[in-house]
Amino acid sequence: MTFSTVIFYVFAAILIFAALRVITTRNPVHAALWLVLCFFTAAAVWILLGAEFLGIALVLVYVGAVMVLFLFVVMMLDVNFDSMRANFRSYVPVGLTVGFLVLLEMALVLWGAKVGGSAAPAPMSGSNTSALGRLIYVDYVYPFEIAAVVLLVAIVAAIALTHRKRRESKHQDPGAQVKVRREDRVRLVNLPSETSE
Repeated sequence: MTFSTVIFYVFAAILIFAALRVITTRNPVHAALWLVLCFFTAAAVWILLGAEFLGIALVLVYVGAVMVLFLFVVMMLDVNFDSMRANFRSYVPVGLTVGFLVLLEMALVLWGAKVGGSAAPAPMSGSNTSALGRLIYVDYVYPFEIAAVVLLVAIVAAIALTHRKRRESKHQDPGAQVKVRREDRVRLVNLPSETSE
């Protein structure tokens, strides 16, 4: 057994343990921190497999942005998790069904690769980052652009749904400011002067 194989098994064991702690811990903040450990170990496994760009992207995007946002939301919202856990047993059949289907799909993929016996494609020249860029921006440029437009529409829809007009919000109306006249802005009042006696 080589050193890289030992390191792979160590990272895989840490990943499995952290994933189990994500779903078994009772505190949502602790679950989010265990998920951060999952992301780090998955990134380490990807780097061991030669996918450096995906490993670094996983750390930067998910750990650096998504998990920080998730932790802020969990800590800022006062969610009653005890009431959410009350019907936990009713979700077990659905969870077992989904888990079995995922396990079946992974087994079929591994079995198809072993039975098919297709040779691995020749490695491309250059790094895997340039190969990934070539695939995204040359071979699959139209699906990539369609996905970008769909995400843009989703972002605009989310902003439109969250920024509805509220009565208590104060805003300026530039149209009304331009239409105002000088007489409406300043009112001169003629008061008699005081005389001292």
